[in-house]
Amino acid sequence: MILYLLKRLAVLLASTAVAAVAVFAFMALLPGDPAEIALGVNATPEAVAELRRQFGTDRPPGVQFLDWFGGLAQGDFGTSYVTSAPIGPQISERLGVTAVLVLGGMVVALVLAVPLGTFAAVHHRNPLGAAISAASQLGIAVPAFLAGILLVFVFAVQAQVLPSGGYVPIAEDPGEWLRGLLLPWLSLGLVQGAVLTRYVRSAVLDVMREDYLRTARAKGRGSTGALWRHGLRNASVPVVTVLGLQLATLLIGAVVVERVFVIPGLGDLLLNGVAGRDLLLVQGVVMVLVAAVLLINFVVDVAYHLLDPRLR
Repeated sequence: MILYLLKRLAVLLASTAVAAVAVFAFMALLPGDPAEIALGVNATPEAVAELRRQFGTDRPPGVQFLDWFGGLAQGDFGTSYVTSAPIGPQISERLGVTAVLVLGGMVVALVLAVPLGTFAAVHHRNPLGAAISAASQLGIAVPAFLAGILLVFVFAVQAQVLPSGGYVPIAEDPGEWLRGLLLPWLSLGLVQGAVLTRYVRSAVLDVMREDYLRTARAKGRGSTGALWRHGLRNASVPVVTVLGLQLATLLIGAVVVERVFVIPGLGDLLLNGVAGRDLLLVQGVVMVLVAAVLLINFVVDVAYHLLDPRLR
């Protein structure tokens, strides 16, 4: 197991380095000079050259990359081209907000998907089980931002029981913090919960047809007891793989949801950087998102190895 962890960790580090090269190369290929954008069209060539020297963009691309990547290893993301403020503190502040949003959405998805998917599998010949499957199929077709808009219309505009947007730090008012995140959590969790429900149902159905579950029932365990004792852990193996993919999807979906609900997370910071053409800020945020996806895949691989003894 230790050897496996070391191998996966080496793959994670190598993937992160390759991703850093790809992100840097993509940003370097974008049109526009940060110095010319910052100074405007009336800037003199001398002023542009001096600002390029200050930004470090007058150096060869390889030197720029090594300087940037070396800074990342030390937690230094550089300085914003637009505001001249350090990028690292901005990202770390917004990262906590996005992490809470994504994890809350995943909790909502799991709370819905595990019981509903299991019920739909156990009662797959029942009209209620078929109705759950149909509802989950419908939920897959609804994007997170549309779910957010519908939730705002119902709970904020019509019922007026929840705020339509905004963010209050938990240290200032825990109650308002919770109320402000309920709709974003639901908009992310309902859509991803619909996807997970389909996978949970399929995994539980496959397990219910296995010989060892029939043997457990033949030895005297009821259907529910056999499924709980011997089935759910085996059914969780393929679901964990999908769960990792869904976490990555939630992370990307949070970018749009943050904009819908005016939440100051990484997505909001990314879109503000794109609008202001702050390329170094955009580069840093994209790298953090890519690294988060790679880390999620690493955790899923380890969890998959722990759940399935055949892999050991």
